[in-house]
Amino acid sequence: MLAGFLKRWMPQGIYGRAALILLLPVLTLQLVVSVVFIQRHFEGVTAQMTRNVLIETRYLVDRLDAAETLAAAGLAGAQLGQALQIDVLVPAPGPGADLRAFWDLSGRVVVETLQDGLPGLRNIDLVSNHREVRMVVDTAQGPVELRVPRGRVSASNPHQLLVLMISTGILMTWISFVFLRNQLRPIRRLARAADAFGKGRHVPYRVAGAAEVRQAGAAFLDMRARIERQIEQRTLMLSGVSHDLRTPLTRMKLALSMMEETEETRDMLRDVGDMQRLVDEFLSFARSDALDDMVPTDLSALVRRVIEDAARAGHTVNLETSVETGSILLRPQAVTRALENLLGNAVRYGTCAVVRLERLPHAVRLRVEDDGPGIPAARREDALKPFSRLDPARNQNHTAGVGLGLAIASDIARKHGGRLVLGDSTRLGGLRADLELAI
Repeated sequence: MLAGFLKRWMPQGIYGRAALILLLPVLTLQLVVSVVFIQRHFEGVTAQMTRNVLIETRYLVDRLDAAETLAAAGLAGAQLGQALQIDVLVPAPGPGADLRAFWDLSGRVVVETLQDGLPGLRNIDLVSNHREVRMVVDTAQGPVELRVPRGRVSASNPHQLLVLMISTGILMTWISFVFLRNQLRPIRRLARAADAFGKGRHVPYRVAGAAEVRQAGAAFLDMRARIERQIEQRTLMLSGVSHDLRTPLTRMKLALSMMEETEETRDMLRDVGDMQRLVDEFLSFARSDALDDMVPTDLSALVRRVIEDAARAGHTVNLETSVETGSILLRPQAVTRALENLLGNAVRYGTCAVVRLERLPHAVRLRVEDDGPGIPAARREDALKPFSRLDPARNQNHTAGVGLGLAIASDIARKHGGRLVLGDSTRLGGLRADLELAI
């Protein structure tokens, strides 16, 4: 339970956690020093100072008790009080009451010490004048009021020490934050570069920071270079193979077209056409990694353009809703191909398609729905794999595809930091394909 509570309320970022690790010991140390050392030390100092004043106060009260008349007591109090730095008011102005502010911690020690050591003490007032301690004491001539400077009974250094300690703590915390920010900056740059590379962007990154961070940065650069080389080699190899297959297929198609038209030649021409389409789709899939670069693009205009092209081709495609996304960073040719593939699947297996462009908190979503047979939930994951063929019922009365349309769209979505999600269309009853692109 404690682990779950800490996990819920702990900062999620490395900067917040590092700041917490930095501040927690500083605040704990200051709290312990303030409570254990300062409070105990200055309470003892205050008690000692109050006892010194208490000796003088007792002597003054004894002299007032020895006076024969109230006037003599007033005269003796004035003379002796001036020498002892204690103001004496004979008689006392009023009955008074015990008064102390709740935040006056040293005042508690003053009150307890005076009450324990001064007989006849009626009340102590520490509030009427914060610079004085006012006491009403019973004497033989009646109650008198004694006023002692506050600085004589309690130390004023605790406030100075607290201010100095807090100021020093703030200064050192600020210096630590500056140092911490400089240490975490290379980690954040590495995280941004890795996140951008995962979305298909090449962000310049220079190794910097502590030894461990530099080691991680160098490993990232090596990994990125290896992945880019592998992608380039795969693209070149697959493109070369697909391109080389076109020549014999073209020769076969030409030879079959010159032969006498029979049932057998028609079947062979159909097979050659299927092979040609397979090679074209295979080449498109191989080149999907090197379509274009990330550029600011108006996605709303791109979607409308693709839908207009589909309508001119004789397909029933409607744009239901569209938000103005403005210029966002993406690969326009790749997104165009992904949307064309989704619309091609929709009109191939259905009669119409509906497109929605929506804005999410950190992404945009292109939703394509059709009225076709859809894809069972158990087969949707397989439908996103390259060269995956679904049940024959889905391809009934349609030209069979090669199983790359959804795979290419899913690959393009991943290269934009998003995903392709398949589901059921509640409106048209067919397939719903959500192409999500991170922004």
